[in-house]
Amino acid sequence: MSDRFSGKRVLVTCVDRYMGQPIADAFIAEGAEVFTDTSALTTQAQINDLLQRVGEIDVLVANFAEDPNPQSVVAIGDEEIETLFSGMVTPLMRIVRSVVPAFIEQGHGKIVAMTSAAPLRGIAGYSAYCAARGAQNAFVRAVGLEVAAQNIQFNAIAQNFVKNERYFPDEFIESDFFKEKFLPQIPTGKVAEAEETGELALYLASEKCTHMVGQVIPWAGGWSTTTG
Repeated sequence: MSDRFSGKRVLVTCVDRYMGQPIADAFIAEGAEVFTDTSALTTQAQINDLLQRVGEIDVLVANFAEDPNPQSVVAIGDEEIETLFSGMVTPLMRIVRSVVPAFIEQGHGKIVAMTSAAPLRGIAGYSAYCAARGAQNAFVRAVGLEVAAQNIQFNAIAQNFVKNERYFPDEFIESDFFKEKFLPQIPTGKVAEAEETGELALYLASEKCTHMVGQVIPWAGGWSTTTG
């Protein structure tokens, strides 16, 4: 590994969920000073406290995840809707709203949001989850364009079929159910290692990435662009 992030301060939210730890490890290996947090950040007060404790940062990795809780559209309850949006959409909007002024003042900033490829293609029975993840993606696209002129690059990694503790743990990947139902849908024929996402996050947060803004990058082994 190199020290290309030496002197950079990186904040990774919800490090114990989804892609938090693999991404944190990737930045640590590249010499960054990494700050992590495990709270859900469902209130502005929690976000304010976190940012006050951490201080100035160069990179925010906004990593939020909730269980998809699959069910038909007629069965979706208000509680499920609230859980998905309050756990993934609202925290993303609040923390980005909170860090952008400091990024503008210091003249630079990188934001990488961990979202999902699910709404890019749609999954029957997961409409509430797709709606919440789709709202995240739409927010990234709009705000990424809004802050581009201030030398802030805000992009999303919209992944699926990548190893992680939340959606694709080893025991699920190794199950007959996964191999029969999901594996045939992946053009690459495999589930990616978490380290691949870490590498993409490093690029998006690097000084080499200056011309990519407001992009929701499909990271799903070709799944999001197939129709079968």
